[in-house]
Amino acid sequence: MKTTKLITTIAVSAGLAFGVAAQAGEKKHEEQSINSSEVPAAVQSAAQAQAQGGTIVRWEKEGANFEAVIDKNGKQIGLEMDANGKMLSKHSEAKEHKEGAKYSFVGGSRCD
Repeated sequence: MKTTKLITTIAVSAGLAFGVAAQAGEKKHEEQSINSSEVPAAVQSAAQAQAQGGTIVRWEKEGANFEAVIDKNGKQIGLEMDANGKMLSKHSEAKEHKEGAKYSFVGGSRCD
């Protein structure tokens, strides 16, 4: 009986430890707001070309990449580019921030 409880306790503890380690290893979506003066000229040129009548409202740095947030017709679009100005992705900022809010943590509990 004691052996069964011990094995169960070890298995549960290992499972919890593995879960915590896996979450710690996840790549987080971290954005850092930056000034346009910190953005390479090639990236600025590429973003202006992609804006097509829109206005760049802010710049963000995501790891080694840059993101231009463009306001066009009342909608904000994120353009992610590498340091050479090569387009990597295009997405709706409204969906990105809505998705981030979906997984907010309050008081240690996840709010889905």
